[in-house]
Amino acid sequence: GVQLGVRREHVMADSFEQLQRASDDDLRGKLTVQFRGEAGIDAGGLVREWFGILAREMFNPNYALFAPSADGATYQPNRNSAVNPDHLLYFKFIGRVVAKAVLDEQHLDAHFTRAFYKHMLGRTVSASDMAAADPEYFKSLQWILSNSIDGVLDMTFTTTVEEWGGTRDIELVPGGRDMPVTDANKREYVELVARMKLEKSIERQIAAFLDGFYALVDRDLVAVFNENELELLLSGMPEIDVDDLRRNTEYSGYTPSSPQIQWFWRIVDDELDQEGRALLLQFVTGSSKVPLDGFKALRGMSGPTKFHIHRVPGDSDRLPQAHTCFNSLDLPEYSTFESLRNKLLLAIRESSEGFELA
Repeated sequence: GVQLGVRREHVMADSFEQLQRASDDDLRGKLTVQFRGEAGIDAGGLVREWFGILAREMFNPNYALFAPSADGATYQPNRNSAVNPDHLLYFKFIGRVVAKAVLDEQHLDAHFTRAFYKHMLGRTVSASDMAAADPEYFKSLQWILSNSIDGVLDMTFTTTVEEWGGTRDIELVPGGRDMPVTDANKREYVELVARMKLEKSIERQIAAFLDGFYALVDRDLVAVFNENELELLLSGMPEIDVDDLRRNTEYSGYTPSSPQIQWFWRIVDDELDQEGRALLLQFVTGSSKVPLDGFKALRGMSGPTKFHIHRVPGDSDRLPQAHTCFNSLDLPEYSTFESLRNKLLLAIRESSEGFELA
């Protein structure tokens, strides 16, 4: 096992230094924590407290390891983390800490971007994952998909990436420099450029984190999860106050007395268990994190943004769709309770792609 003795005001630095000397086998064993200068026998409470402090400290801007996404609630590796000379060692350390939390069934109050959970699972990121990482850039990609660009934009299959204070042009495909982006191939361009921005700019940070994480956790055990389930595994099931959510929900095209809205809340109240409500929250907002001040403090891409249900006129065979940047649910005017129930449950359980891209 591993015994840590850490100073309360330097938990991150002391733990980093001491865990550097611990083997993976040691770390798989029993972990005990002592806060120096404090009398306290670790019967589990101190380890829980230690995990809680580290879950906050890893996002401390002074370490420059993670950067908040646009919603302020989720984090991704900071592409400029090299300002911290030990950044890759720290990413490996955090990977081991997160893995140890999984092994010991300790939940971390740490929420990452959907793209980062996909990196952990070895899944391909997509353009829709760009929404949380860089909303302005995402808007420009949406514009490209929504408008004719032939003769309007002069672009090739290249992109500019920041590296060590400078920039470098990278081809998205072999020969990309000589390949113009057209209406015919722009969807491929958007997917490739998003993947480059979401992966290439932080690939060393991701690799270091995964090196630490998978040294302790069996890859096959994690591979069965999708990115939403992985968030719940790491961070635990949120306590969702349905009355608070209902009080802080806005409607467009519907009113609180519309049959579809009455049915919606009946399903949330009576048919969804704790996990179902967490999946609904992930589907509409992109994260299972409940704001500390309740749902009145929910944030979106451009600041405070309440949970929002938008009417799509007419009955439909289509599933409800979500726009996670705006915490918004597009709910068709289903003609029966059963239809709404079945479509909503299918959408939140099947969809790990909450965001519609044009």
